[in-house]
Amino acid sequence: MPVPRVTFRVGAFATAVLVPLLGCGPSAGTSPAPSPSGGTSPEISAADLRTRLYAYADDSMQGRRSGTPGNVKATDLIAAEARRLGLEPAGEKGTWFQTVPIVTRTLEPGAGLTVDGASFTAWDDIIPRDQGKGARPVDGTQAIYAGTWDGEMISLDQARGKLVVVTFPPVDGAPAGAVNRAQTTERFNTAAGIVVATLDGLGPSDRLGLQEAGGKLASGKGPETPAFMYATARVVEALLGAPPVTLRSGAAGKTVSGKVGFVDSPVPSPARNVVAILRGGDPALRGQMVAVGAHNDHDGISPETLDHDSLRAFNRVMRPEGANSTPGEPTAEQHTRIRVALDSLRRERPARPDSVLNGADDDGSGSVGLLEIAEHLAKSPDRPARSVLFVWHTAEEMGLLGADWFTRNPTVPRDSIVAQLNVDMIGRGGRDDRPDGGPAYLQIIGSRRLATELGDLVDRVNAEGRHGFEFDYQYDADGHPDNYYCRSDHYMYARFGIPIAFFTTGSHPDYHQLTDEAQYIDYDKLARVTRLIGGVASAVAGLDHRIVVDKPKPDPEGVCKQ
Repeated sequence: MPVPRVTFRVGAFATAVLVPLLGCGPSAGTSPAPSPSGGTSPEISAADLRTRLYAYADDSMQGRRSGTPGNVKATDLIAAEARRLGLEPAGEKGTWFQTVPIVTRTLEPGAGLTVDGASFTAWDDIIPRDQGKGARPVDGTQAIYAGTWDGEMISLDQARGKLVVVTFPPVDGAPAGAVNRAQTTERFNTAAGIVVATLDGLGPSDRLGLQEAGGKLASGKGPETPAFMYATARVVEALLGAPPVTLRSGAAGKTVSGKVGFVDSPVPSPARNVVAILRGGDPALRGQMVAVGAHNDHDGISPETLDHDSLRAFNRVMRPEGANSTPGEPTAEQHTRIRVALDSLRRERPARPDSVLNGADDDGSGSVGLLEIAEHLAKSPDRPARSVLFVWHTAEEMGLLGADWFTRNPTVPRDSIVAQLNVDMIGRGGRDDRPDGGPAYLQIIGSRRLATELGDLVDRVNAEGRHGFEFDYQYDADGHPDNYYCRSDHYMYARFGIPIAFFTTGSHPDYHQLTDEAQYIDYDKLARVTRLIGGVASAVAGLDHRIVVDKPKPDPEGVCKQ
């Protein structure tokens, strides 16, 4: 799933351990298993999932970034498997694909700010973030100090038309770095622009990650929104005329000039959803569909080539939730743990250069899980009454763009979709990944937000099918800071009133890291989770009625709030 923070962050200690290696190195995984090519069985099995995932998360897929040849290769593999399994193509014009019109967004030439004659340049002093074509200009706006996040901050009326400067408190003792951009933007959505005073807390790898080109749907201007940028303490002091610690919220700052806009360019290869249907067995109900989805993309090639083992040793101590963790400098005890782990690996093998973001769990696990469910249902003698719609969405990591496009431009009638089951990161969640993890650990999000019946059905399938999972619903709580309900493809369906359930085994130290590889997946657990999801899909498809929506539907054009 996409992250509100950046992919990498290393401190001073890490620069001694995570030495950047020259060149573009391969991933550090073991040799890939062969491509399925007819060798899988009707039963959902750990062996088949391993075979599929080693092929799908192989270095040859180049990290599957949307709009690249690697993602085209990955979607070709999915389509070939769907054809082999006997599904029907349900993309555009009778094909397996729906092309999603995305463009690459890069910072416009000469971007920067000037305050009282002092110039501040992009990447060194400020790092603008793309807010879409509706981002407001900041030239000629006055700065204002908003205050510290979660403290006393200015009102929306005070922020209106201003360049809002906001500070953030330390995180676990470390200076704040990247922040939740969506929440910050929503908090000050009347502003001309937002300056987040945390750029000094971002490490070199963070900065490189933020410079990577992003993606957007190629469309019109879009809704107006504030411009957004990270800035150093030097810039912030110039904007406000004094260090923010000496000011109260609402203090007026300087008037700025400059530009921080973005420009579009075409992607090198098509970005594609893969869409397939398994027709239901009941002629009266097969026009209704249970959608099962995963995302086919990941983050491509890292801007740095690093040593795989030292990165993993560092992250397992300092980043227990991967990109969802913000590490500081290791303590002496943490330093020792990292060094012991790395020394142990060094006795087994030399440094292994790594630059491919393979995304084995995110979301290779979900993508191959859908193929296993499709094969199981297609070869079952008891086909579900309703049809099952399989959608492998593209550009989820760019902001749910493939699911956004599909639900706005569906290749099947949107009102024929009775429910959507989202499958994103289902191959981990063990005790090595999280303190509360284990064989029974599984997160469920959103299953009762629109339809109580769907959540009850998920519980019933787990119990009656003896799948043995203990569902963790804590991340589904209203206001949870991780905001997972709004951060994966299911919400693109939920906004139109389609009941959803999101299945995930959650974050882990390899989340959005170079180390998310097939060798670290728990294949027995992946098979068990896949069987559960297949069972839920079959149960929904076999009901004698549509899932009853008994909760308020959201505004399809509104901002998602968990």
